[in-house]
Amino acid sequence: MLANFYQQVYKMVKKVPKGKVATYGQIAGLVGSPRAAQMVGWVLHQVIGAKAKQIPWQRVINREGRISIVNLNHPAEEQAYLLKEEGITVRKAENNYFVDLDKHLWQIKNK
Repeated sequence: MLANFYQQVYKMVKKVPKGKVATYGQIAGLVGSPRAAQMVGWVLHQVIGAKAKQIPWQRVINREGRISIVNLNHPAEEQAYLLKEEGITVRKAENNYFVDLDKHLWQIKNK
């Protein structure tokens, strides 16, 4: 069942279009587990190597629009850089990076 959850998360994250972001909670809800936002974060934490080129992990941020990743393989600075490369406006405030969710949040039409 856990492997199925991973696959569902990966499949949904692949649907987030370039230039848009989704929240951990949004992905959790879309895969049928609305209370599993932290688990979505853990699943994406596992994305390394070749898989990181297939799954746009950088497009998932927290509900405040903040890049909240804690991962030595993919630091917040890398995530901010990748989002900027996709045309997403990322601003830095103190030691955090933020995305304007009003402008960049993915509004899914259908699953």
